[in-house]
Amino acid sequence: MTASSSAAMEVGAGLVEYLNAAPTPFHACAESARMLTEAGFRQLAETDAWPTEPGGYFLIRGGSLLAWSTRHSAGPTTPVRMIGAHTDSPNFRIKPQPDVTRAGWQLLGVEPYGGIIAPSWMDRDLGVAGRVAVRDGSGAREALFRVDDPILRISRLAIHLDRSAREGEQLNPQQHLVPHWGLGDATVDFRGYLAGQLGVAAGDVLGWDAMTVDLQPAAFFGRDRELIAGARMDNLATSYAGTLALIRADRDGVSTPTTQVLALFDHEEIGSVSERGAQSALLMTTLERITHSLGGDREDMHRALAGSVIASGDMAHATHPNYADRHEAEHRIAMNGGPVLKINTNLRYATDSVGAAAFSLACEQAGVPVQAFVVRSDLPCGSTVGPVTSALTGVTTVDFGAPTLSMHSVRELVGTEDQRMYADALTAFLSPA
Repeated sequence: MTASSSAAMEVGAGLVEYLNAAPTPFHACAESARMLTEAGFRQLAETDAWPTEPGGYFLIRGGSLLAWSTRHSAGPTTPVRMIGAHTDSPNFRIKPQPDVTRAGWQLLGVEPYGGIIAPSWMDRDLGVAGRVAVRDGSGAREALFRVDDPILRISRLAIHLDRSAREGEQLNPQQHLVPHWGLGDATVDFRGYLAGQLGVAAGDVLGWDAMTVDLQPAAFFGRDRELIAGARMDNLATSYAGTLALIRADRDGVSTPTTQVLALFDHEEIGSVSERGAQSALLMTTLERITHSLGGDREDMHRALAGSVIASGDMAHATHPNYADRHEAEHRIAMNGGPVLKINTNLRYATDSVGAAAFSLACEQAGVPVQAFVVRSDLPCGSTVGPVTSALTGVTTVDFGAPTLSMHSVRELVGTEDQRMYADALTAFLSPA
């Protein structure tokens, strides 16, 4: 493998910066919002009337962000090209009453979130970040916080005390995965700690969505910097590429009128059922309001959706060199081999031939190769927001991803050149020739 191109290094550097700025879904939305604002997009409040002039806009609901451009629309029945992704990743979430003492140690009660690979979190320097609800007069306001100091650790039991660890650890989340952050029998007040971080009184901290964070920064990796290692690649690599693609597509001219949409959903890792997940009303409500801002009604929206395509992006399993037998032999996925169509006959992925064709044409337009992934027939298949958004909207949907190793580990691995091809393909998808 030769060294990555300068264009790939530029996009890769942007991804590294994005990952390091986004320890939680809330911070990921803030980082995408920063990029969009700098590109001329305007944030809208859901409680306000939306403007009718064509332009680039976005909204944030918790850990979800929807952005769109109507600059290249030809009216309310213009077909939509939409990129879907998610902002959440497996981690440990801080419990409402987390203060624990045990055997002379001060611990913090946590609960696993999503399909976490628990051993990958052990013996690492951890911080904490998230969102806090703070008293504001007679109501409450939201505040983001992050602690980048190494204050938490989940220590592994020494092998001398459990010789069976060589055969695989049996970890009980309630007993063995409780991080410690101090010594002593006195209970530490996490609420008071958060209050100190925010500069408010402990009684004004009304609630939190707080989570553990791996403190090792994302970085280029390998002899020739042809890889990028970091936390939360699944699925912030797609969130970043999608944000970049929307900015590019909005900026550049198009030969075919489209309404360009980006949907970054929270809670994909736990089923998408929430007020801001892919199974919520958020997407359809936003699409209806976009149609209304273009002078149309529900009939116009459904006419537009009938000609639309959704590209649902999530990371794809690269063929692992040490476990090649766990992959479908005829569908080898190469790192830095280009975007990956994800196909499952039982519709764990939403891809069909029509959606695959739309994405393949986008890759052809962008001048990048495309790969195809299927899981072995004797193994279960994961899923994405694709089937959910396809069912809710009735829109042709294609699932795709970028090759990844160590998916759901605290630290994942992707190809540098893949990130350039990923962004180029999505830009072309939003602006079909």
